[in-house]
Amino acid sequence: MNRRQYLIAGMAATVTAVAGCLGGNNSTDGYGPEPEEVPEERSIDTDEYETKSFGGIDVPLAPLEDVHYWYQRQEARMVDTRGRDQYDAVRITGAVLSSAPDGVSNDPVATWPEEDRVVTYCVCPHTLAGQRAATLIADGYENVYALDEGLQAWFESGYRIEGSEATQSLTAYTVRGRSDPAYAGEFVTVRTLESDQSEMSAVESDGSYELTLHFTDVDDDTVLEVDAPSYTREMTLAEATSDVISA
Repeated sequence: MNRRQYLIAGMAATVTAVAGCLGGNNSTDGYGPEPEEVPEERSIDTDEYETKSFGGIDVPLAPLEDVHYWYQRQEARMVDTRGRDQYDAVRITGAVLSSAPDGVSNDPVATWPEEDRVVTYCVCPHTLAGQRAATLIADGYENVYALDEGLQAWFESGYRIEGSEATQSLTAYTVRGRSDPAYAGEFVTVRTLESDQSEMSAVESDGSYELTLHFTDVDDDTVLEVDAPSYTREMTLAEATSDVISA
């Protein structure tokens, strides 16, 4: 099985160091906790951000440095676009759950002013985040960005996290597959059948795809569904990570 260990808060960090970054406010406003020190105000030209299209909607990709600056100043509402189980395990402190592409029941984002700054994130690093950001933009939200480097970069920078597994080491599982090159740019989803966990990636120009799964409470016998543009397969985690998947 192709898998690697990583520490949530940094490749060389200890569990004790990670615990020092924990905290939460259990709110539904998406803001992080009051910082001990607020960064000095600086100018950010968001018009210079790279964009990526999701469903025909261009989503600005905000770099980690800028997002963390907004977070420390409580100038951005953070939105986790993964599933409930992944959100409960590890998330940015203060972030709300609003799963891609259309949110969740009683979605907290629905009560936020449309002019407020919103940053979506996932691990992919921005496939799910981009999809959710696109639907928010389509719904009239005016100041929406996807975290460009993804949640893993936030972990590795030692920024604030919370959740039931926020002080543990997680395992990452690599899934590789192949689809028809005619489907380049379309998405592949790998999900667990017995819990609310999924990851997405796009098919490359040669038909190949690769996903890194950051799933919790899984083992070799956990059954996954691999949903590619030209086929859907069910297989165990061991099978999915041991060979290149095809139709």
